Amino acid sequence: MASARLRRLSGHSRPSIVPGINKPLSPFGQKKPMLDVTSAHAIADDARVRANVVRLAAAQALTGANSAVIFATGAIVGSTLAPDMSFATVPISMYVVGLAAGTLPTGAISHRFGRRAAFVIGTALGTLTGVLGSFAILHGSFALFCIATFLGGLYGSVAQSYRFAAADGASAAYRPKAVSWVMAGGVFAGVLGPQLVQWTMDVWQPYLFAFSFLVQAAVALIAMGIVAGVDMPKPAPADLHGGRPLLTIVSQPRFIAAALCGIISYPMMNLVMTSAPLAMKMCGLSVSDSNFGIQWHIVAMYGPSFFTGALIARFGAPKVVAAGLLLEAGAAGIGLSGLTAMHFWATLIVLGVGWNFSFIGASALVLETHRPQERNKVQAFNDFLVFGMMAIGSFSSGQLLASYGWSAVNLVVFPPVVLGLAVLSLVSWARRRKARLEAAMGEFPDAI
Repeated sequence: MASARLRRLSGHSRPSIVPGINKPLSPFGQKKPMLDVTSAHAIADDARVRANVVRLAAAQALTGANSAVIFATGAIVGSTLAPDMSFATVPISMYVVGLAAGTLPTGAISHRFGRRAAFVIGTALGTLTGVLGSFAILHGSFALFCIATFLGGLYGSVAQSYRFAAADGASAAYRPKAVSWVMAGGVFAGVLGPQLVQWTMDVWQPYLFAFSFLVQAAVALIAMGIVAGVDMPKPAPADLHGGRPLLTIVSQPRFIAAALCGIISYPMMNLVMTSAPLAMKMCGLSVSDSNFGIQWHIVAMYGPSFFTGALIARFGAPKVVAAGLLLEAGAAGIGLSGLTAMHFWATLIVLGVGWNFSFIGASALVLETHRPQERNKVQAFNDFLVFGMMAIGSFSSGQLLASYGWSAVNLVVFPPVVLGLAVLSLVSWARRRKARLEAAMGEFPDAI
């Protein structure tokens, strides 16, 4: 009682809840101001951020061509070069291993030397990917081809930080939109990558796709020129040290829910996507059919990004994530319903939209869990979890498809989706309960 009177006298009493004005906080802080993750010594500069977003979106488009080439050709080239059919998807698995292996070094380089240095190193690795990939196909070396795709994964891990880099220095209101617009650059990757494969796969007969990888190297060089112009200042000395321990940050329920949904959405999408081209080939469909499916899958992955940020601002990240997970489950249901080209295409398109909602929504949640000086290590750790799980799962995709068929690949999607929705609902309920308690304490200050 006495403490409550002191708070009122000092002007720090909790405000009462006025209907229609001060509404209780919604789950995950939908109406609560987002945590400021601008630099400790900077103010939000949305004009500079918008200029960076344009460059990063263009880089996302060109970098996406790297992954599109690998995903469209990796299993097919692998089935040709591998000593056993069950190893056909190992090149794609090595790409995913590269994604996981590169996340923490990318964060460390960004933290010490700035994001632009990491971006340039990444594009150099992308160029090497194309050159080695072409050489491996020309010389029939399965091991060298796997090394090339691993380097492609390292390139991809750097590109994954583009979405977080876009939010650096942005206001809280603009951050989800910045992330979303950079991801939208992948729409053009969805067209560029598969079309690049389509136009170049037969140029160096009988070495299918050899010239495709060489062209991909040239695309990576163009991306290098673009990211070199990104206005990303080096970290301030004060931002190089301090912050909470990583364990403290990642123990937050919000981070656990965000990371888990990312861990589910990306690996499940990757499992179905990497298996689809080989499954289509096993069903007697053409390479052109699989290229078409991958092309529209990538468009579906990134196309919604033009409005995903607005959806997050309107409905909140948790609802968008939940919708994405349900769409991924729906894609698996379509995959179970038939084996025609149309079934494969519909599966890949719905899968792409589901991934977009769930992954961008999860990324937006991660941005709310850390302080300015903590961002590189938290973002890198989140991506390490996501792509580490992808790497583990991707090694089993070829074996799963070869041993049990396309139906088994789709059935595997359902249990993780149910788990993700359950955890998301639990954390959401806990935050609603906390919001009600805070509202009650504000309305009845003498009760505390």
